Amino acid sequence: MAAKSGTNWFAIWISAAVVVLMVAVGAIVVWMNNAATAPAESPASASIDDTTGAIRLGDGPDVLETWVDFMCPYCGQLEESWGETISEQVSAGEVTLEVYPVAILDRYSQGTEYSTRAANAMYCVAEDNADAAYPFMNLMFENQPRESTEGLTDEEIVSFAERAGSTGAADCIADRTYADFVEQTTAQLPGGGTPAVELNDETLNWQAPAEQELLPRLQ
Repeated sequence: MAAKSGTNWFAIWISAAVVVLMVAVGAIVVWMNNAATAPAESPASASIDDTTGAIRLGDGPDVLETWVDFMCPYCGQLEESWGETISEQVSAGEVTLEVYPVAILDRYSQGTEYSTRAANAMYCVAEDNADAAYPFMNLMFENQPRESTEGLTDEEIVSFAERAGSTGAADCIADRTYADFVEQTTAQLPGGGTPAVELNDETLNWQAPAEQELLPRLQ
C-alpha cells in the first residue's frame, strides 16, 4: 500500500518565519541607512547657513571663508597673523567672514573630543547671540590649548561664551547639541586640512602676510 502523503506544515512555517525575518532585517537596514543620511539638527539662526555650516560675520561684498579647528595650532597662527586685519575689514564693511568650525583633531585631546566640543560651542554661541560669535572665537584662540592635552573644560568654554556676550548657551555647550552638525560640516572641509582659507571661492595662502595675500584681492 502506498504511504499516505500529507502537507509538511513544519517546513511551511519555517519558510514563512524566514521570509518574515528577512523582511524585518530589510526594514531595519533601510531605517538605519535613512537615519545615517538624514540631515543633522542645525542651529536656528539667520547668521548660520544650515546647509554649509558657515557662520556669517559682517556684511561686506567680499566673502572670506575660513575652516578652523580650535585645537589646530596652524589655525591659531592664522588668527595671530591675519586676525586683526580680517577684523578690521569686517568692521569696515569690506568683508563678510564665513567661519566653518570643524573637528579633525579630536584624537589629540586625550579622549575629551575637544575639537568637537569647541566647534559645537561656536554654533551654540552663534545661535544664542550672533553678535557674541566673533568675540567668542577670539577668546577661544587667545586661550587655545596645546595638542595632546585635554583642552578646555566645558565650564571654561561657557565662561568664555558669557564673557563674549552669550548668556544662554551653557546647556547647548554641555549637551553637545550640534555635535552631529559639526561632523556634517567637517565632511565638507576642502582639502582635508585646517586652516583652509578662500576669498570669493579662490584659495589663499594663509602663510603669506595678509597685506600681501588678502588685501590686494579685495574689491
